[in-house]
Amino acid sequence: MAAAELTIDHVTIAGKNLEAMRAALQAQGISTELGGTHNNHATEMALTSFTDGSYLELIAIQPNADLAAVSAHPWSKALQTDGGPCAFAVRATDLGKEVARLKLVGFPVSQPERAGRTRPDGVKIEWETADIQAGPRGSFFPFLIRDFTPRENRAFPSGKPTTDKYRGIGKVIVGVRDLDDAIARYRHAYGLPAPRSTRSIDLDATLAYFDGTPIVLASNATWIASRVRDYGEAPCAFILSRAKPGNHLTWLDAASLGWRLGVQ
Repeated sequence: MAAAELTIDHVTIAGKNLEAMRAALQAQGISTELGGTHNNHATEMALTSFTDGSYLELIAIQPNADLAAVSAHPWSKALQTDGGPCAFAVRATDLGKEVARLKLVGFPVSQPERAGRTRPDGVKIEWETADIQAGPRGSFFPFLIRDFTPRENRAFPSGKPTTDKYRGIGKVIVGVRDLDDAIARYRHAYGLPAPRSTRSIDLDATLAYFDGTPIVLASNATWIASRVRDYGEAPCAFILSRAKPGNHLTWLDAASLGWRLGVQ
């Protein structure tokens, strides 16, 4: 999977209560659609899908959930503590080939796992995933996903993007312990060139951008260090691309939203 193939399938925000999460995002002018209940007896989700096919997933503990299933969930801590950004996934046209490639360059990858959910309209959706085992699913590295049922059934519950205000997920900002070490791991996994580094005043963090990819690594901020201690190396913020992209980056109200979301 070359840099140009690191295509975001979706990003995930975890919390306790789905309706509260939807209301907080709606207050920022971003609508969501119910996606349905997962067949894991632990979680349910809503989403905002975009014109490029990517989507932002809100995942929460389903009513009357099996507590053992919640505890066993890879994002259990983030779900139970309103952790916010917790994971991201990339599309894998040939999941088996990408798993073999990652193993060849020295990264342990889980066996593909089949999963699914039923939409509120009764449509059943099935897919398979595989995890690069460097922490919880989709945390430091994205997890891989491939659909068995038509992907548009998963991404577009109403048959079209939820909004045309944004083109898609532009950047995934991953909080890390050691920036140089994290850069080395990403370059090794994906054959990436050296990133460009900058200091973000808004995030009070040092950022490393891998041009041509959605990946940004972030460190040297007190709040990121705190998140890494609590949740490990994982996404700490997402940036949406406007339908008419510009250079100006605006951050939505993190205090009311409960997590960091930018638009550019």
